Amino acid sequence: MKSHVRVAVIGGGVVGCSVLYHLTKLGWKDVVLIERSELTSGSTWHAAGGFHTLNADPNIAALQGYTIRLYKELEEISGQSCGLHHVGGLTIATSPERMDFLKAERAKHRHMDLHTELVGPDEIRKLSPITNTEGVLGALYDPLDGHLDPSGTTHAYAKAARQQGAEIVLRNRVLELNPRGDGTWDVVTEQGTLHAENVVNAAGLWAREVGEMAGITLPLHPMEHQYIVTDDIPEIYEADQEHPHVMDPGGESYLRQEGRGLVLGLYEQACDPWAVDGTSWDFGHELLPDDLDRIADGLEMAYHRYPVLATAGVKRVINGPFTFAPDGNPLVGPVPGRPGYWSACAVMAGFSQGGGVGLTLAEWMIEGEPSRDVFAMDVARFGDYTTRPFTRVKVKENYQRRFAISYPNEELPAGRPLQTTPAYGLWKAERAVFGSGFGLEHVNYFAPEGEPLFETPSFRRSNAFETVGAECRAVRGAVGINEIHNFEKFEITGPEAESWLNHVMANRMPAEGRLALTPMLNRSGKLIGDFTVAKLDPERFQITGSYAAQAFHMRWFEEHLPKSGPQSGSKSGSKSGVNIENVSLSRIGFQIAGPRARDLLQRVTRADVSNQAFPFLGVRQIEVGLLPAIVQRVSYTGDLGYEIYVASAHQAALYATLTAAGGDLGLRPFGMRAMMSLRLEKSFGSWLREYKPDYTPAETGLDRFVSFKKNAFIGRDAAVEQRDTPPPRRLCTFVVDALDADVWADEPIWKDGEVVGFVTSGGYAHYSEKSVALGFVPSGMAEDGNTFEIEILGEMRPARLITEPLFDPQAARMRG
Repeated sequence: MKSHVRVAVIGGGVVGCSVLYHLTKLGWKDVVLIERSELTSGSTWHAAGGFHTLNADPNIAALQGYTIRLYKELEEISGQSCGLHHVGGLTIATSPERMDFLKAERAKHRHMDLHTELVGPDEIRKLSPITNTEGVLGALYDPLDGHLDPSGTTHAYAKAARQQGAEIVLRNRVLELNPRGDGTWDVVTEQGTLHAENVVNAAGLWAREVGEMAGITLPLHPMEHQYIVTDDIPEIYEADQEHPHVMDPGGESYLRQEGRGLVLGLYEQACDPWAVDGTSWDFGHELLPDDLDRIADGLEMAYHRYPVLATAGVKRVINGPFTFAPDGNPLVGPVPGRPGYWSACAVMAGFSQGGGVGLTLAEWMIEGEPSRDVFAMDVARFGDYTTRPFTRVKVKENYQRRFAISYPNEELPAGRPLQTTPAYGLWKAERAVFGSGFGLEHVNYFAPEGEPLFETPSFRRSNAFETVGAECRAVRGAVGINEIHNFEKFEITGPEAESWLNHVMANRMPAEGRLALTPMLNRSGKLIGDFTVAKLDPERFQITGSYAAQAFHMRWFEEHLPKSGPQSGSKSGSKSGVNIENVSLSRIGFQIAGPRARDLLQRVTRADVSNQAFPFLGVRQIEVGLLPAIVQRVSYTGDLGYEIYVASAHQAALYATLTAAGGDLGLRPFGMRAMMSLRLEKSFGSWLREYKPDYTPAETGLDRFVSFKKNAFIGRDAAVEQRDTPPPRRLCTFVVDALDADVWADEPIWKDGEVVGFVTSGGYAHYSEKSVALGFVPSGMAEDGNTFEIEILGEMRPARLITEPLFDPQAARMRG
């Protein structure tokens, strides 16, 4: 074993071997994989080996497509068979809601160039004669689905990596990971110590233990999962062609051919978290005891769906553990607060996602950033709220929902409420219906008396539709109040704070007492942040952005401080006159918005808040009621509005002050559903919808907030090139002739019978009484009044491009 390497990959399953292979493929040869036992010794060897492209996130779906296409290349390079069976796959629907889901997925696939199709019961029986189509409405057919040999595929990755210069060391358990303080690591193993510039945790079932060696708790947990392998079935081995995969989400099962019989796997409700107190180092090439009673209900449904099972014997039962993250997606990327420590964990669908995970990590490590937006599997999408018990209950919920319909408006209940603000009880008393993001409760809307405190999950307009509309009209007609805790907030201080912010942000920093709206770019000029920056004092700034991105952004900030910056694990960092503090939960408050917002604010402060004294994009430190407050003259509603920030201990008092003064002004609370509706009629984009690392300032319109006069900022060269070369596509707003369903995201945009673009987000703009979509189309088509069609749940709906906001197009209200 070498004494020094650029990368040490810990774990010899399919994911670790994929990471090793992709590092060598992209040019890094001085890399080693360390495995405690033999290759495939964890979850890999007993996996069912299926692969598919279906995923709720388009970029993960694309990476799954990359993984599947990679296998033939891998076989050619390594000479090792992956045992590929491209047989296609059916996902069947037995309810109108499931059919809506499949229609939405099919529409999404059109702009992703995935060639799936919807089929009816007759076609299902032709493709899968053993399927009982009683009660089946239809199915989504994907020709790319299939299965492979897990061991052969893992060894193909390993052999190809070795051929390209990598070293693999087996039967050598890692004992310790010790940081040197310069971002490199001493990896202490049973066979000695090596010095690694980077460490990758691809330890699968032992990822928790390898995380603890570095002082971190990764949000993942193993679950037991069972599948059965049948004896020979004549209807299978006498067929002219191999049987396709069939997923029956209503029955919580998946099925595929295995030799002359079948494999049937189930995701049961009575599921068991495994190894709650940790995975034994002695575990490996063994299975867990069979527990058919646990899957009895699922087996009964499967025997109804596939009658041939009733007469087929069971050859063996496979019960083994797999690791899951709370949302079911992998944990990939540099771990915040641990320079040089990378995660490639919780990849429960390793043969669908392993290649994409390996490619992403290798790109990130070698080139400094992945080639596409991978936030949906970024380890930084979770924060330190993910305790072990929280992770366990969310993982169990995710396992139980493996085949559940994912509705765009659904709020899942497990592990809630976890984090709340002082206003939580106040809102609850006003019949708030809550959602959750990044572990924190927020109000979605307020249910009227007599209405349920629950929003019906749906792809169509929900039971909250009229209530949200009333909240929107209250804001536009008088004044609304909404909590602003779910913005991330950082305070940047020190003598070099302004110069550092000018380096990491694309816009010029504001003068004292003013705000600036600014993108943050990566080296490729792609969007990685969308911030409001307030200059509070000569050496003190507040920046606000998306609450769910705070760990993602803090990692970037820390990476771009001088090398000897903040200590590992800190929530704030300082060096060379720059201090960064995350104040997201300690500084909270409310926004007030609407034509009477100024009247309300003036009633509770002695400060002059007239338009002359406190203009748009101003910030003041004033007293509101009894409280010191930071007040920003800006509102995401696009109306006259103010964001009022106070210490968290003062939030309840601030609410009492505002509500006591606003009653006769028509003050009404509103939730996030209303705010997202109001922003649509101003064509305001949203983080991870319109603004994310797949997009540039030029194509989204954020280039108006890029200061090209600055000599240097991260991503400047790329942004200049984008400015000087008109982008091929542009973000536009559309008014849609919708029926009972509005767009959510990823619907295809059609022109003259061809898909020309896609939707980023949308919904119903209640005050303007229009269905609205935001999305990308070719720049040459981005003309006012141009007509398109948007596919919503399988129906083509007319859409008209608009170039002015539906509400207050001259911004007279917002600025007045």
